[in-house]
Amino acid sequence: MNTRTNFIPFLDLKRINKPYETPIIEILTKKVSSGWYILGDEVNHFEKSFAEYCGTKHCIGVANGLDALALLLKASDFPKGSEVIVPSNTYIATILAVSMVGLVPVLVEPDLNTYLIDPQKIEEKITSKTQAILTVHLYGKCCNMNAINAIAQKYNLKVFEDTAQAHGASYEGQKAGNLSHGAGFSFYPTKNLGAMGDAGAVTTNDDELAGGIRALRNYGSAEKYIFNEQGINSRLDEVQAAILNIKLPVLELVNERRRQIAQRYLSEISNPEIILPSAESVSSDAWHLFVVRLKDRARFREYLRENLIGSDMHYPVAPHKQLAYKEWNADSYPISELLHNEVLSLPLNQTLTDEEVSYIIEKINHY
Repeated sequence: MNTRTNFIPFLDLKRINKPYETPIIEILTKKVSSGWYILGDEVNHFEKSFAEYCGTKHCIGVANGLDALALLLKASDFPKGSEVIVPSNTYIATILAVSMVGLVPVLVEPDLNTYLIDPQKIEEKITSKTQAILTVHLYGKCCNMNAINAIAQKYNLKVFEDTAQAHGASYEGQKAGNLSHGAGFSFYPTKNLGAMGDAGAVTTNDDELAGGIRALRNYGSAEKYIFNEQGINSRLDEVQAAILNIKLPVLELVNERRRQIAQRYLSEISNPEIILPSAESVSSDAWHLFVVRLKDRARFREYLRENLIGSDMHYPVAPHKQLAYKEWNADSYPISELLHNEVLSLPLNQTLTDEEVSYIIEKINHY
C-alpha cells in the first residue's frame, strides 16, 4: 500500500510554472528595458501564433476571458434585449458577458452524461428574440457542435464558443475556437495555457467581426484618437503575451500528459460510489478538469484531505441560485442543481507524477 507524508494539492501553480522560470525572467527583463508595454511585438506574435494553433484567421488579445465573450457579443451588434442561449451549469462569467452588453441570457439544461448543453433542449427555448447560442466547452470537452450549428442554421442564429477551459480540445479534427462564428478564451493562470495574471483572446474567421473587436478593445478606436464606437480598455498586455508565447509551443505536450492521467483515472478508479466523467472523447478533450460525482461530496472531500489529497468544486452553486441573478432563484433547473450538488474535481495537471496518480487512485478505491 502506498503511503506518503506530502500533501498533493489540487493545483500548485508554482510547480506548474517552474519549468518556464528562466525564459520568463529573461523575457521580463527584456520587456522592462524595451519601453513598449502595450500592443507591441509580443502581442502581435501571440495573436498570429494562437490563430495558427486554433486554425482561425484572427486572434485578438484582450484583458481577460469575460471581456473576450462580452466583446464578441457587443461587436455582433444585436438589438438590446435580444436573447442568447447559454448552458444553465456554466461558470457565471458566461452569463455575465451576456448581461454586460444589454442582452438576455436564456438558460438551457445540460446532458447528464457529458455535462454540456443538451442540443435537444435548445430548440424549445428559441423565440423571436433569440439571436445567438453561446456554447461552453466545460471542463475541456467540446460540445456537440454539429447539432448546435444545425439548429443555429435552421433559425438563422449566431453560434459562439466559451473556450475558457478548452485550450487544445478538438471536435472532429478541428480545434476549439474554430467551431463557430467566434470564440472567447481565458488565459487565467489555472488554465491549460495560463498566463501569470489575467489575459484573454477572441478567435474568429470573420474579418468584420475581428476588426470590430480590435477597435472595441481599444476604447472603440481603429485609428488613433478617432472613436467611432463606445469601446472599453481591454488589451492583452505585452508581459502576459510574452509569457503565453513561451508556453504555447508546449501546450500539446501539456494536454497529452493530462490525457494520460485522465485515462488512468477512467480505467483504474473502480469505486462504485464515484461517477466518472464521460470517456467518449478521451484523446480529443483538453482535460482542464477531471470532475467526478457522488452523493456525499463533503464526506468524500474530507476523506481525501485526511489522506493528503486536495480537491475543488467546479462549481458548488448553480448560476440560477446566485443572488446576482435573484430573478431566477425560484426557477427549477434540476439537472444543473444535481450536478452542482455532486461534482468534485480531482487533481489533474501535467506536473503530477505517476506515483501521485497511483496514490490518488488507490485512496479513492479504498474509500
